[in-house]
Amino acid sequence: MLVVEQPNKIELTLNHLFKDAKSDRFKIIKGLTKSIIRPMQPIDFKDVYLSISKEQGLDLVRLIKKNNLKNVVEFGTSFGISTLFLAQGVKETGGSVITTELIESKAIKAIENFEKAGVSNLVEVRIGDAMETLKNHEDPIDLLLLDGWKDLYSPLFKMLEPNFKAGTLIYVDNADMASSRAFLKTISQNKNYRLESKAEGKVVLILTK
Repeated sequence: MLVVEQPNKIELTLNHLFKDAKSDRFKIIKGLTKSIIRPMQPIDFKDVYLSISKEQGLDLVRLIKKNNLKNVVEFGTSFGISTLFLAQGVKETGGSVITTELIESKAIKAIENFEKAGVSNLVEVRIGDAMETLKNHEDPIDLLLLDGWKDLYSPLFKMLEPNFKAGTLIYVDNADMASSRAFLKTISQNKNYRLESKAEGKVVLILTK
């Protein structure tokens, strides 16, 4: 008798969220049009997923499991798609995720999604400016996912750098954007790090030596 494996609660929640995210294109355009009269702001995208792809998520799960990563920090929760992949990984390694989101309405929805997926015990959500919510972070970091406002990649990296150790991975999403490229150019000049391009340049993985 053929037994078909059923999706687990994490996968079911992700499938639902990716389905909802398909309508993001119009919302993104709407947010971008506001930049005509003023610089873009995070609040312009309060209803937009802006999520990583499923392929990126599965890659994160593989990285976590392959390297037995336990202490994960994420900048940019949004509605929790990337966080769910991180939780799926640390569920296998016995780790946990700290994630931070500036927009409270997004964070609240993300928390609901974590409850639906049954991973609330693995995820700590911090609401507010990441430069404040992560200011006093003292624990070692095995994996840092940078997937929030790009202008904060550099200052956030510098603030958390004392928590890195040999083998720490920094996963940089939207690496092909101007602000990200400037940040990565600076990091590439530091002999303590090695950069690896992924997802056709959309992602750069920084490996701590």
